[in-house]
Amino acid sequence: MTDQFQRVYPLCHVSGSRKVGDGIKRLVYLIGECVARVLTYGTFDLLHYGHIKLLQRARALGAELHVGLSTDGFNKIKGKVALMSYEERRDLLLACRCVDYVFPEKNWEQKGPDIARIDAKFLVMGDDWVGKFDEYSSDRCQVRYFERTPDISSTMLRERLAHIKAA
Repeated sequence: MTDQFQRVYPLCHVSGSRKVGDGIKRLVYLIGECVARVLTYGTFDLLHYGHIKLLQRARALGAELHVGLSTDGFNKIKGKVALMSYEERRDLLLACRCVDYVFPEKNWEQKGPDIARIDAKFLVMGDDWVGKFDEYSSDRCQVRYFERTPDISSTMLRERLAHIKAA
């Protein structure tokens, strides 16, 4: 057996065939599955372990995690005030091993074009958004809603900080 055949043969075996061509087709399929791009969005203010768990779970779905980070202007439109600037939040996200790319989220309407631009296989959101982004689910992109981590949120952290400051 040639060295190349020995490397491909286990893939032939997995696909139920002994033909090298079938093994190569299986390998191409597996590589395609491994390079899936995952997309998520958020403000990620006061980055905490609940955010990290969501990002890690999202990244586990594919080879790249792209994060649409709400700009300060978009947060204003949403009625949110972030304690940290866009730049500070971006730098924190980029310091996370599971995050590959961060880009500005400027409006609600950009999700569809972002999915196409990134060629995202998954759009991941927290379960507080269940049903809100189902319109983006297709044969090219699945929408997944991940359960929030209990007992932690940015709002909860702000309340704790306010209580400490008042004491």
